[in-house]
Amino acid sequence: MHERDSDETKTEHLLERANDAIRACDLETALAELEGALAVDFDNDDVIAALKYVNFWRERERQIAVIGHEFERGQYLLDQWPLFDAFARRVGESCEPCLQALRQYVFGTALQAFGRLFSESENTDPELLLRIGRCQKGLGAYDKAVQYLEAAAAERPGDAEVTAELADAYALVNEVAAAKAFFREAFFLEPQRVHLELLESQMIRALADKVTEIGLEGEELLEWLPVYGVLLGVLNVKRELRSIEYGKLKQSIYALERELREGRSQRGLVEPRLINRYLWLIDHYVATGEDAGKIDEVLLKLRALNDRIYRQYTN
Repeated sequence: MHERDSDETKTEHLLERANDAIRACDLETALAELEGALAVDFDNDDVIAALKYVNFWRERERQIAVIGHEFERGQYLLDQWPLFDAFARRVGESCEPCLQALRQYVFGTALQAFGRLFSESENTDPELLLRIGRCQKGLGAYDKAVQYLEAAAAERPGDAEVTAELADAYALVNEVAAAKAFFREAFFLEPQRVHLELLESQMIRALADKVTEIGLEGEELLEWLPVYGVLLGVLNVKRELRSIEYGKLKQSIYALERELREGRSQRGLVEPRLINRYLWLIDHYVATGEDAGKIDEVLLKLRALNDRIYRQYTN
């Protein structure tokens, strides 16, 4: 019993040293420590999972070594994180301390690359601001993430990708109303530019899971997500449109209705996008105190387009 306790203590110590090496960006040493831990306890789930994690990034480290430009190096790391996240879920048994150490390694290394470019720029490059915001979010520095993402949004107003990232950061600092408003805005602007795999807040992850359970995925998931966000009461912060926005919304509705009539586009993408615009138009009419007849007119269009969604919305 005493020997078993000693082995467990030694394994935990080696795991801690491996995590320290990961945070220090020394994956080779981390691998050696984990192999030592495996020799002590060959069926330890944490050690086995950690070895798989580190080997994943060791392979990527070799790719990073041949990437010459700082921006491309940082972007490569950001692009690999969602792939690693999916890989870690497939592994099954998770080693949380190792996952957190690797998060520090990946986002910290990417931040250094983007940070060096940022220090040489005029500090207004929205591409760098966006990526630094993502890195800060990945490192858990949510207040800093908000700061950089707000700056990116100021440089690129009306950009769905930036708006969604900012919404995610607001959710992570518990600015719930702002998060809901900006998420709804992002999916209205351009659903296909929202990188769902990069969003971390429980609000949007839970909503995405619910919509996935319905059987939607890929491009269709992104189009339907704001619709179900309204139906499920998640994206319930609404705003009155400016006159120019109202005009653009009406034009967009006409164009989408024509696309559906003529069958020129994929219905699975056009239908939810049109429904989302109907919901925005109804909200605008309510906010501006428009005549009930105008609202009923939109509701009739919604019913003709998708009776099931109409009934969910009106019940």
